[in-house]
Order: sequence, then C-alpha cells, then structure tokens
Amino acid sequence: MHSTVNPSFPARSLGRGFTIIELMIVVVIVGVIAGVAYPSFMDQLRKGRRADAVDFAARIQQAQARHRANNPTYAADLAALGIASGTSPGGLYTLATAAGSGTAAATSYTVTATAVTGKSQASDSGCTTMSLTFATGNTTYGEPRCWGR
Repeated sequence: MHSTVNPSFPARSLGRGFTIIELMIVVVIVGVIAGVAYPSFMDQLRKGRRADAVDFAARIQQAQARHRANNPTYAADLAALGIASGTSPGGLYTLATAAGSGTAAATSYTVTATAVTGKSQASDSGCTTMSLTFATGNTTYGEPRCWGR
C-alpha cells in the first residue's frame, strides 16, 4: 500500500498548545486581578504592622506606671523610663513620650508613634502618626481605628 498526500491540503499539525490570543487574555486577567488585589493586600499588611507601634506603646505605658509609682510625676522622656531607643522593635515607628505640663505632669502623659520615613508604614494613610493620652486614669486614643480598639 502506498499512501499519497494531496499537496493542496497541507498536513495538519496536532498541536495541543495555546494560541497567542488565549495567552494574552490570561495575562490581562491576571494583571487586572493583581491590580485590584495588591493595594488591598498592602493596606492589610500595614494594618497588621501597626502592632509594632501598639506593642511598644504598651511597653512605654507600663514603664510610665512603674516610674509614677516611685516618683511624683510621669516621666518626660524615654530616657527617664530606662528605654534607650525610641525605635520600635520592627523598626517601623519612632515613639516618644511626654509628661503633661505643670501640675498635669502628676496625672497625665502622651505617647506618640510616628511611622519611619522610607518604610512601608509611611504610606499608611491616616495612621502615620498615632497618639495616646493617659490622663487621670483614662487612656484615650487619638486615632482609635489605627490602634485596633
């Protein structure tokens, strides 16, 4: 048996791949999903990283309570609390404390956390600077949504 090939009909390849159009559609879909999901992901990541400031602020509050137990006023700065560095453990925030002025120094202090410039937290909209104030036994948060309370 001899088979003949009709030259007017080229042999059809049985390729099982994707066409360039199909691949481009997939690339566009992935790009759209990534474009929508990435900003949301980064916002959630920044929200989680706020814990770096919250934990350090809690450490400062505890140190202030210990200081006040032995002194007539709250500490005016971190050095008086025995805290050598004002940078949070994760390096994302710098924190500072200040006692109330005048007679309020005996009953109040403020802790301020500021996102470090150049780090991702500096893009944390509305929460680049967070503060809490302790006055006459009550803690108030300057930006409650930032503190996760």
